[in-house]
Formats: sequence, structure tokens, C-alpha cells
Amino acid sequence: MLFDYETYKIIWWGFVGVLLIGFALTDGFDFGIGMALPFLGKNDTERRVIINTIGPTWEGNQTWFIAAGGCLFAAWPLVYAAAFSGFYLALMLCLFALFFRPVGFDYRSKIADPRWRSTWDWCLFIGGFVPPLIFGIAFGNLLQGVPFRYDDSMRLEYTGSFLDLLNPFALLAGALSVSMLAMHGATYLHQKTEDVIAHRARKVAFGAALITALLFAAAGIWVASGIDGYRIVAMPDASSSFMPIAKTVQRASGAWLDNYERWPLTLAFPATVFAGSLLVMLFSARRQPLLAFLSSGLTVAAVILTAGAAMFPFVMPSSLAPGSSLTAWDAVASHKSLAVMFWVVVIMLPIVVAYTGWVYRVVSGKVTEQHIRDNEHTAY
Repeated sequence: MLFDYETYKIIWWGFVGVLLIGFALTDGFDFGIGMALPFLGKNDTERRVIINTIGPTWEGNQTWFIAAGGCLFAAWPLVYAAAFSGFYLALMLCLFALFFRPVGFDYRSKIADPRWRSTWDWCLFIGGFVPPLIFGIAFGNLLQGVPFRYDDSMRLEYTGSFLDLLNPFALLAGALSVSMLAMHGATYLHQKTEDVIAHRARKVAFGAALITALLFAAAGIWVASGIDGYRIVAMPDASSSFMPIAKTVQRASGAWLDNYERWPLTLAFPATVFAGSLLVMLFSARRQPLLAFLSSGLTVAAVILTAGAAMFPFVMPSSLAPGSSLTAWDAVASHKSLAVMFWVVVIMLPIVVAYTGWVYRVVSGKVTEQHIRDNEHTAY
């Protein structure tokens, strides 16, 4: 095999992070546009313009979500099982919200009745708003720890409930996720449209960037001073295969800051969130939509990297029994499985990235009201 087991474990931490960032950068602006649709489009033609900015690409963007879920199952099977046990109702709610998107896109313009189209517009809003909210709430709960544990036979016990997930910090994290993707969607819409829609999108991007920076700062202060983090005190050799309960984990105030003290360069991630948000506001105010969109993408990636840097190597900490926490060292598949999947990702990921880039090149350019009128029966 090309690398030892420990190295593969670290590599797969990075792979999953790349896929999550890819999902947030691509499908993230789809969510942002969906949640803005009923508000930025004042009539049917304007709403069709908004929908058609993402019409040719939203299905391809969603494959990043599928790929991330597949890699989670293949590389971190224990995390996949525990997450679906603990977040089952939340994930089902997210899944049903996602159902509104393909149906809404395909059926909205089939009937000219204003009530029919308005109903699907709000369905698309739900499909754009609910998933980012749930993803943010999930990450907020991960930072606090999830109430599960393993017994001596590695049987999983989960003691929480759906309502327990809706705690104040998790709701703050959910609001941050929503504002972040609203900003990303608005910057994309700004560069893909013109005139009045672009003007509205520019204003939304500016406001959402400001809210994102403020919520991120509030979450950071809360994590640093009000939430106990986790640190590994003792565990077997990272290059070996061992069960999660074989390690000792300590829960302590400020533990989520350990990695930033150990590797000071990681402080660039939270700093980039603030810098990126300010650049979004600057470029939006100066009517430079492409630069605003790139700055928005930088901000989104930096938010995810900030959380990942703080939590490493933890993937799913346990508030009920810290020693049962799942980490990059003990929640992974076998050495051989990681090695085989490594080559699959190395070969396929560049192809996916290249194909995605080609698609966006083909559909580049602005969507206008004239385009909708010229393609009345083929546009969404």
C-alpha cells in the first residue's frame, strides 16, 4: 500500500472535508437562491429568471452531497451509523425538504395559474432554507457533543431527542449556515442577472455578509468561553486498528482551541471568514459581482475549515460518554478499504471538477427576462 494506516486516516479526513466544501460551494448557492426566490422576484418573469440562473446546474451540484454521503459511509462507517441514529428525524426532515426542489423545478411552470406557481415558489423556498438550517444545527450539536455511547460489545445507545437538538447554540449555528449560504446565493445571482434583480441581489449579499460575520463572531466567542471541548488523553497507536472505547477522552473548557495553539497557522481560517465577508460587502457595494462571488466562496470554505480545524481529530464527540467519541483514528474503515478508495477519489475527483468547470463554462452568461420570453416553453 502507498501509505501507512495513520496517513490514510488523515488523508480521508481531508477528502471528506474537500467534499463538504465542494458541496457547500456549489449546491450552497442553489440553496441561497431558493430561499431568496419569493422575495427577490416580484413577478412571475423575474422569478423565472432567478430559477433559470441555477436551472442547468443544480442537479450536478447536488452530486457533491451524494458523494460526501457515500464517502462518509465508506470511510467512516461508525460515524454514518451513529449520525443516522442520533439525527434520524432531522435528516428525514432535510430529505423531505430536498424533495421539493426537483418537483418544484420541473412542475412550477407547467401551469400558468399564479396560485400554482406561487405554491411551488414557496416549496422551493423550503427546499432552499430547511437543509442549510438543519446542517448548521447538526454542526452546532457536534461541537457540543452528541448524547450517545457504546457498551463493551460496541452496541450503540442514543439518549437524546429531536427537541434536544434545538438548543440555543445549535440554533445560532443554524442561523449562521443560513446567512452564509444566503450570501453565497445572492452573490451568484448578482453576477448571473442584470438590472433590478441584480440590484436586489447585491443588497441582500451585502446584508447577509454582515450578518454572517456577526454570527460567526458570536459563535466563536461562545465556543471559546461557554462550550466544553474535547481532547484525547490516551489512545492506542494511531497506525493501529482499535475500537473507540479503547481511548480516554477529556472534556474541558477551551479544548476546541487546542489545535489553534498547536498549529498557529490555522488561525488563518477564522481570519479569512471576516476578511471574506468584508470583501463581499466591498465588492457588492462597488458592483463587482464576480469578485463578490469568489469572496463569498472563500468565506464559506473558511467557515467549514474553521470548524474542522477546531474539532480535529474528533468527528462525532459524545457528551454522554466522552470515551465513546468517534474520531478520525478509530471510526474509519480498514486499511485496505481506505487504500482502495484513495485511488478511486484520486482518479474520479479531478474528472468531476473538470466536468463541473466545463459545464459552468458552457452555461456562462447572464439570464435575462428576454431570454425567458424567447424560451417560454423550454425554460423552467
